Amino acid sequence: MRLKALLAGVAAAIAGAALWWRKNPSACPYGQRFWVEAPHPFITRERLREILSVRDGERILEVGPGTGYYTLDVAEWVGDGSVDILDLQQEMLDHTIGRASERGISNITATQSDATAMPYEDASFDGAYLTAVLGEIPDQDAALRELARVIKPGGRLVVGELFGDPHYVRLGNLRLRAAGAGLEYERRVGKAPGYFARFRRP
Repeated sequence: MRLKALLAGVAAAIAGAALWWRKNPSACPYGQRFWVEAPHPFITRERLREILSVRDGERILEVGPGTGYYTLDVAEWVGDGSVDILDLQQEMLDHTIGRASERGISNITATQSDATAMPYEDASFDGAYLTAVLGEIPDQDAALRELARVIKPGGRLVVGELFGDPHYVRLGNLRLRAAGAGLEYERRVGKAPGYFARFRRP
C-alpha cells in the first residue's frame, strides 16, 4: 500500500509540474541542456531535411537552437548559404558556435534576442524553423507574426513538436495561430507523437 501511495504521489507531482510548465512557458535553462541534447525521436534531422528542403546558397533562420542539435547539419546542407540562430540565452548560442567551430563550420551567425521582436529586416530569410520551441514562448502569436515578417514571400516556416514536451503544441492549434499570422499550411511529416509542419508565406 505504501508503494502504491508513493507511486501515486510521484505521478501527481509529475502531472502538477507538467501543468505548471504549460501555464508558465519559458525557455529550457542552459543548466538543463541535457534535455535538448538527448535524441529526438520522430522529429529527426532526416525528417527536418525532408520538409525544410534546404537548397545551396539559402539563408535560413533557426529560433531556439539549444546546443545545436539541428543547427550544424542545416549549416552543412545550405552549402554556400548561411544559418542565423536566435536565442534568449547567450550560453546556448556560445555552445552552438563552439560546436560549429570544432567541426570547421563557419557559416552560422548568432544573435541574442526575443523571438517576438527579432532584429532582422523584413523578408531576410528563405526559410526558418524552430523545434520544440514555440510552446516555450509566452506570446506564440507574436512570434509567428515575426517569423512571417522576416521570411521572404514564397519562403517557408517549419515547426517541430514532440509529444511529452510540457510545451507541446497540437497541430490544430498551430495551424490556427499560423493562419492568424498570415502563413499558409502546406503539409507535415510525422503524426501526433512527433511532427514537423510546414507553412508558406504568400
